[in-house]
Amino acid sequence: MQLTRPGQYFAFLVKPFIVLAIALGLVACADQWNRPYTEEAVASNTLFTAFSTPPKHLDPVRAYSSNEWQIISQILEPPLQYHYLKRPFTLEPLTLTEMPKVRYFNAEGVGVEQGATDLAYSEFTLNLKPGIQFQPHPAFARDEQGDFVYLTLNARKAANLRSPFELSQLATRELTAADYAYAIKRMAVRQNHSPVLDTMMGYIVGLREFSEQVSADRAEVAREAFFDLRPYQIPGVKVVNDHQLRIQIEGVYPQFMYWLAMNFFAPIPWEVEQFYAQPGLVARNINFNTFPVGTGPFFLEENNPNLRMRLVRNPVFHEQFYPDSGLTYYMPDSLLRDAGKRLPLLDQVVYTLEKESVPYWNKFLQGYYDASGVSSDSFDQAVQVSVSGELNLTGEMAEKGIQMRTAVEPTVFYLAFNMLDEVIGGYSSDRQKLRQAISIAVNYEEFISIFMNERGMAAQGPIPPGIFGHIEGEEGVNPYVHDWVNGEYQRKSLATARELLAQAGYPNGLNPATGRPLQLHFDAVATGPDDRARMDWMRKQFEELGIELVIRATDFNRFQDKVRNGDAQIFFWGWGADYPDPENFLFLLYGPNGSVATGGAGINSANYANPQFDRLFEQMRNMENSPERLAIIQDMLEIVRQDAPWVFALHPRSLALYHSWYHNVWPNRLANNSVKYLSVDPELRLQKQAEWNRPVVWPLWLAGLLMIGLSIWAVSAYRARQQQRIQPQSSKTGGRNL
Repeated sequence: MQLTRPGQYFAFLVKPFIVLAIALGLVACADQWNRPYTEEAVASNTLFTAFSTPPKHLDPVRAYSSNEWQIISQILEPPLQYHYLKRPFTLEPLTLTEMPKVRYFNAEGVGVEQGATDLAYSEFTLNLKPGIQFQPHPAFARDEQGDFVYLTLNARKAANLRSPFELSQLATRELTAADYAYAIKRMAVRQNHSPVLDTMMGYIVGLREFSEQVSADRAEVAREAFFDLRPYQIPGVKVVNDHQLRIQIEGVYPQFMYWLAMNFFAPIPWEVEQFYAQPGLVARNINFNTFPVGTGPFFLEENNPNLRMRLVRNPVFHEQFYPDSGLTYYMPDSLLRDAGKRLPLLDQVVYTLEKESVPYWNKFLQGYYDASGVSSDSFDQAVQVSVSGELNLTGEMAEKGIQMRTAVEPTVFYLAFNMLDEVIGGYSSDRQKLRQAISIAVNYEEFISIFMNERGMAAQGPIPPGIFGHIEGEEGVNPYVHDWVNGEYQRKSLATARELLAQAGYPNGLNPATGRPLQLHFDAVATGPDDRARMDWMRKQFEELGIELVIRATDFNRFQDKVRNGDAQIFFWGWGADYPDPENFLFLLYGPNGSVATGGAGINSANYANPQFDRLFEQMRNMENSPERLAIIQDMLEIVRQDAPWVFALHPRSLALYHSWYHNVWPNRLANNSVKYLSVDPELRLQKQAEWNRPVVWPLWLAGLLMIGLSIWAVSAYRARQQQRIQPQSSKTGGRNL
């Protein structure tokens, strides 16, 4: 820009000083420029955490993914829960006065002993604690005449709502046994797509017939209309009174206790279902999936899954207290620092969407998130591995006071083949060998080393360590994929895999029908750079066999739909224990649980169905742990290893870091409702955030001094130039007679 006038030149010089003054003023007014929350929020009794994938379902009848349960488990309360600290995992009453009592009866309803030959069913009696209240919600609000205020909402009023809590009147009511019965009825409605309905129909007396009847009746009603289940009764679910429920189970099934700690059995108030069925709320997507209602320690006040979800303390939460015992020898005494205190210990929990691991990690290091996992990118910065394989924090982490918790997870990850697929599925010998060849070629030891920093172990079957049926050592090896060599598992060679591939009809990976490499499709959720690296790795594993792997990436919700509908050919999936029993893993391969066979509701995502495996499963599932049960499990594992519907990938080892102000952290994979036990020290958090995030302002001051120096020089140069212009003029007129 050319400057032609002195005033314009002066403005040019002054403008940088104005900008500098504003910047330094901002420094003086704010000590942290990039803090994502207000100082008031940081100083409050709030836990700040994150989620990477928005939950699709928060309705307990359907939700079954870990990212869904991390939310609803803080809101809903099934009858039982796992003790937060005790190991091995131990069930205890949650909304009950005591553990359910179990009695046994014959077909005539006469009581018998557990081992009686004429035993027909077991009866679980649940006695509820009186006085437990549902969270305040407009569905319970009544006027002075006792009529419901909002069960017939004005359409115009409903159209303007973003949340049910925008309605002015909130109320509550007592939890009753009928609410638990209503939840089981909702599970039975086929249109609700409960993933455990088909499993429960084999256990709860009369549930199958009830489901058929109620689902047929539901089909006659408009899809979004309220369908009142109160007039319907399940023969095996009996409401004795407001505080007692009896559930009858076919035969003997001790594992049903574990199911009573799952969200599928959380109570559902009929008023809320009717409230959410109103057309105006349906149009606004205000329903169980967006605002579930429960008796738990928190309720979901804000639900913006593309930005933030916020849990707030339930003001009418019933009395629960932090445990005062349960530590084992390796657990620190600090876990009992809050013993006897009333729960929850937090006022709020804020979940923020973080799709990428790097921004999440950086914000954790700044103190803006209270805890974090450790991705491959940040592993070396956070953790150092000793010669013996032990994980320890680096000096940088220790200086910040960051602490670490690790645990082997009761979880299995696997690469699933769709057994209904024309190319990769089926049970013939050649199809078995094709899948076995791929199982060898996909080197999960390498995957664990590259992508997990050795935080896991290659799986030999579907049952993880710590669960009955998992056997270590030579007896536990999968002989179709590994050998036992010098006291270690050793993956079979690629030469063995190529030989199996040739026997399957694809020599060197070529499809004889086309003369080109066999083409397979891998459906995956891939959104970031970490995902792309894993996809490239997966493609190379198949290339070792001459197979072309086509990656079909999509978002998580679309991926789930493809798996449920049987449209995926090969996909990576995982399962974490809902309860500590081998049935909880082997039922993932039970034929009647097939996803396609159940209309997308089943948990057998590979659609595996081997009659021999199914017969053994039915024999094993109701047994107590014993040598006889273990022998049956080993026979089942032999069948599934030979069929290879999965590439048994790995069992992960969790690693979590948390800041010094975050307390009572202890991994418990089965206690999904553990947030109520956590606590924070807001004052320490605020202090550390200020200490770690002081703005670096010296470059601004240096820039300011440079600008001042340049400006002084520029002004001097300008004046000198002006003097040069004036001097000749003075000489010319100096001799005139004025």
